[in-house]
Amino acid sequence: MGLIQNHLLVEAKQIASPHFDERQDEADISLLVIHNISLPPNQFGGPYIEDFFQGKLNSKLHPYFETISDLRVSSHLLVKRDGQIVQFVPFNQRAWHAGISTFEGREACNDFSIGIELEGADDLPFTQEQYNQLVIITNALITAYPLLTKDRIAGHSDIAPGRKTDPGHYFQWSYYLDQIDSELL
Repeated sequence: MGLIQNHLLVEAKQIASPHFDERQDEADISLLVIHNISLPPNQFGGPYIEDFFQGKLNSKLHPYFETISDLRVSSHLLVKRDGQIVQFVPFNQRAWHAGISTFEGREACNDFSIGIELEGADDLPFTQEQYNQLVIITNALITAYPLLTKDRIAGHSDIAPGRKTDPGHYFQWSYYLDQIDSELL
C-alpha cells in the first residue's frame, strides 16, 4: 500500500484529466496541498467530481454546475468519503488545483506542488477512511519525492488566504500530522 511507480499511485483508480501541463522542473515537487470538494456543494457521491476534473460536467444537471462550467480544474488525487482513491494527473505533471497562490514567498504553487482533494466540505467532518488513506498517500509521496517533507504540507486556505477556505476548520491537522510522524518512525 502506498507505492508510487512512474509517478502514479499504484492502488489508485486512474482517470485522465485534460487539465494539466508540463512542470518546468519535475525534480521540484516540494509542496503538498490539501483541498476539499463536493459537487453539488455539501453533497457526496455520484460522478460529478470526476466529470468536473475531466472537463465533461453537464452544467444542466444542477444550478451550481452552471457557475463552474467554464473552469478548467484538476488535482492529482481525489480521496472519496469511503477511502477510494482516484488519480487524475501523474505527480510529475502540473495539475491545475491551486490557482493564484503563494507558499513561503514563492508564487504559482501548481508549479511545485501535488494537490489532493478530499471529498468533503469546509463545515463537515472528514471520514476516518479518508484520514487513513491520506496518511498512506502522504508517506508514499514523502518517500518518492525528497524535497517534499512534513513541513511542506499546507491547506488551500494557507496558500490562497482570503480566496480559499478549504480544507476547512473540520480538517484535523494535528491528528493527520501526528499520524505521519508515527508512520515515518
